[in-house]
Amino acid sequence: MSKKITLLGSTGSIGTQSLDVIRMQGYQVFGLAANRSVKLLLEQIQEFHPQAVAVVDPAAYEEVERELAGTAGAPRLLKGPEGLVELASMEGPDVVLNSVVGIAGLGASLAAVESGHDLALANKESLVTGGYLVTGAVEKYGVKLLPVDSEHSAIFQCLQDTESAKSLTKILLTASGGPFFGMKKEELATKTRADALKHPNWNMGAKITIDSATLMNKGLELIEAVWLFGLPPEKVQIVVQRQSIIHSMVQYSDNSVIAQLGVPDMRIPIQYALTWPHRAPSPVPELDFTQLKEITFDVADEDTFRCLAACKKAIAKGGLGPCAANGANEEAVRLFLEDKIGFLDIGRLVEGVVDADSYGGGYTLNDVYECDRMARQYVLSHL
Repeated sequence: MSKKITLLGSTGSIGTQSLDVIRMQGYQVFGLAANRSVKLLLEQIQEFHPQAVAVVDPAAYEEVERELAGTAGAPRLLKGPEGLVELASMEGPDVVLNSVVGIAGLGASLAAVESGHDLALANKESLVTGGYLVTGAVEKYGVKLLPVDSEHSAIFQCLQDTESAKSLTKILLTASGGPFFGMKKEELATKTRADALKHPNWNMGAKITIDSATLMNKGLELIEAVWLFGLPPEKVQIVVQRQSIIHSMVQYSDNSVIAQLGVPDMRIPIQYALTWPHRAPSPVPELDFTQLKEITFDVADEDTFRCLAACKKAIAKGGLGPCAANGANEEAVRLFLEDKIGFLDIGRLVEGVVDADSYGGGYTLNDVYECDRMARQYVLSHL
């Protein structure tokens, strides 16, 4: 069945892979959104002919506007963060796929849900910073929340037997361990931006790759899993699976464990979110068991990788604790990528902000943004 898709974050790693899937499945693109990658966005507009396009960066918006001036059939252009939110809420698509990086995606996720759209979510920060708001809106408006992260897609796939899903007792969330697996603090102290960007298995954007190196990504995914699947954090176990072949597992009341396996390619979970509840041929190669020599498991070292420990503290505190951890991490990663702080400073700063307050209780969207601002300021004042 043909579908119309609005894709937010179309020029990023997940966005371009999503367009691979859309292209292969013959889906229509209703809307595209990007930050500042003008050349690639213009190529996407030419190929997919969306009805509307949002450009967040003001200078990039003006360049796109100039390039499309006088073009027959040019899409409606929307500007800035408010344009992103407007695009997410526009009538027309069957699914909104949000692959925006960071807390910038939260407003768009809420807008999509509140407009009655099913939401394919690759922006984990929507649930990390505003899980209480997003899941409440999903329930209120009766839409489907479809996970795109490979680990949460794996769990979602393992839970499709709804009768068995009622007896879910544990989630086994897998982690590659990143490029620094097995190293101790002394070794990590000298690691550079270039070192941290060398992920062993996955091709991802810079921010997510750094999060993988610090294990922050896994901490964020633990928080996201709590909101998606309704288990308390102590029932989500992090398991290091270095080959990234088992993407996650679930355990039922009889202690049976069900796993989802596949090659480490994001187009599998992206496609399942878009084709759900159906499956279709994929652009991804099959898993070749004749070449698969071993599958290993290990324990995540949260004593060394303090971002993971900080995320566990944050979700245990509840309320805006995860938002504070996320905001501090986004700011710290930005500084690390600019060579302004060391690798271990990321975990120090994230854990510091989590320890700085109790954070419990309900919150509004404005509270989320204020907490994010305060967390970033904490980082800047504790360098």
